[in-house]
This record gives sequence, structure tokens and C-alpha cells, in this order.
Amino acid sequence: MASSSSQYPLKDELDIVIPTIRNLDFLEMWRPFFQPYHLIIVQDGDPSKVIKVPDGFDYKLYNRNDINKILGPKASCISFKDSACRCFGYMVSKKKYIFTIDDDCFVAKDPSGKDIDALRQHIRNLLHPATPYFFNTLYDPFTDGADFVRGYPFSLREGVPTAVSHGLWLNIPDYDAPTQLVKPRERNTRYVDAVMTLPKGILFPMCGMNLAFDRDLIGPAMYFGLMGDGQPIGRYDDMWAGWCVKVICDHLGLGIKTGLPYIWHSKASNPFVNLKKEYKGIFWQEEIIPFFQDAILPKECTTVQTCYLELSKQVKDKLGKIDPYFVKLSEAMVTWIAAWEELNPPTKAANGK
Repeated sequence: MASSSSQYPLKDELDIVIPTIRNLDFLEMWRPFFQPYHLIIVQDGDPSKVIKVPDGFDYKLYNRNDINKILGPKASCISFKDSACRCFGYMVSKKKYIFTIDDDCFVAKDPSGKDIDALRQHIRNLLHPATPYFFNTLYDPFTDGADFVRGYPFSLREGVPTAVSHGLWLNIPDYDAPTQLVKPRERNTRYVDAVMTLPKGILFPMCGMNLAFDRDLIGPAMYFGLMGDGQPIGRYDDMWAGWCVKVICDHLGLGIKTGLPYIWHSKASNPFVNLKKEYKGIFWQEEIIPFFQDAILPKECTTVQTCYLELSKQVKDKLGKIDPYFVKLSEAMVTWIAAWEELNPPTKAANGK
């Protein structure tokens, strides 16, 4: 008979973070996979609304009042009326690993019709090394039935620690508003049985709806920015975090994997509402991406926190010229780190090495 630890790996070392504005009925589908784990639920919007959680789950729910009480003035760095509020859950967690999922994401099935245990695959990704310095054409060499191909340097086969596992989605693709508008009926039906490491120096658009990471290795950089209510931009929260995380992972010698696991993304958000949120970001990203591509962190930055604070200075100096929003964002990045260190004293923080 399987032990509890093998059936539910990292049960005592992982929190599941869920941002929501509605009752969490979707958890019933995930019960076989999630029930033994602790859930951190971050309630977005009106704190007086009662959010119902199915019986039998171990959870802690935080609303805006809780965020204000815990962080005080520093609560200004946590987005309001936007799923970016989820990063508050990363901050208050005391576990080594985080898995975050949206409440419109259901259990997907593999080509054989079997339910996919997304959490188990994320854990597998995180517990095996990544290979950012040399691309293995047979995808992840640490997957069962795969290995390093001929010509792969033996000196690089040990790999580096995996900081982030980025999962994908069946059914509704993660498209921006213009693509949604021109492809309203497009669905992702392709299941690609593969995981790969993102090469060093290459950015990617990180999606936060099916994501896991090693909080000790990269947690302080997983800030989803200032989005939503009162901000000129939305729907760039996870991507902003992804760009920052990738630059810092490259600097500290950490890896990021993408591919499996899949979840079933059940509903498309309104493309016209999305266009309003993304409008400025669509223009701004043409300058944001080159900024991150060119970003260099000095050797003195040896922790995630010092890397992130250095990045905040560069955001202010270089992106602040685009719009005053980026000055405000850079200040929020500094506030985020101050709040993180207040709740997670630096003496306990991993230095990424």
C-alpha cells in the first residue's frame, strides 16, 4: 500500500495558492489531488462577500481587510480587484514550495483518458534539475525514458536547481485580447508529452494560472506587480513576474521548466474587457521586452532580494521614461521586498546559490 508521502508528495512542504472572487466549487474536482495540502485563498474585491469553500479542505482565507491588517501601509503593493493579489499568498506562506491555480481551471485528461495530477507533475519538475546552459533536443533529459543526447557536454549534465515549473492548458488558450478577437473559437486540443528547460538569456510569457515554484529559491521575485483597480494596465501581472524571475534565475544559476502538466482552462474571459486592460501593455511591451533582454545584474547581487531591488532601480531609470506608472511600479517593487522581509526575516531566506 502506498504511503501518504508517496501518494501526496511534499504534503507538508507545499501550499496551494488560489485567488478568487467566487465560491470555490471547482475544488470538488481537484479533491483527490489537493485535499491533503494546505490551501491559501486570497479573496479579491469586496471583503464583505462570503466565499464558500467545500468541506474537508485545510485552508486559510485572506481578504483585503486581512491584507491591510497584516501589511499596514505596505499593503499598497498588493493589487486590488485583480488576480495579481495572489502574490500575497506567496508572501504569507511558510512552505518551501508553492503551486498556484485559477478557479476556472479544471482537471484535464491525458490522451488515454486518465485524469492528470497536475500537482504531482509540477513537483516532479521542481525536484529534478534544469538544463539552461545547453539545449537537449530530446526535451527534459530527467524524464523517464529520456536522457542526454549525443554531443551534450558531460560537464553540464548535472544541471542546476529548478526554481519554476510552468504548466500549460487544454481547451481555452492563454491568448491576448486581439488574438482572442480574431480566433474566438480556437481551442487547444494538442497534448504534447514534453517538458523543456528555457535556455539562459531567453525570456518567456509566464502564465500564473497553472504554475509552481520553489519559494526558497525564487519567492521574493514572484511579485505580480501593480495591476487592476487604480492602475493603467491589467493582465500583465504574471508576465511581469516571469520576466523579472527569468533575469534573476539566469543571474543566480537557476532553471525554469515549461510544458507538462496540462490543466483544463474552462472559460474564456471577455476579449473586449481584456483589450481595455491590456491596451497600454500591448504598446509598452515592445519597450519592456528589450529592457529585460538587456538587463544585467552586478556580481554583488547574490540573493533574490538584492537582485530584485537592483532590477527595481533599473525599472525606474529606464522604463520610467515611458510612463510615470513604471516609477510607481518600481516603488511598489521596493515595498514588496520590504514587506516580504518583514514576514520572512532575511536570515531564513535562501540566497539562490
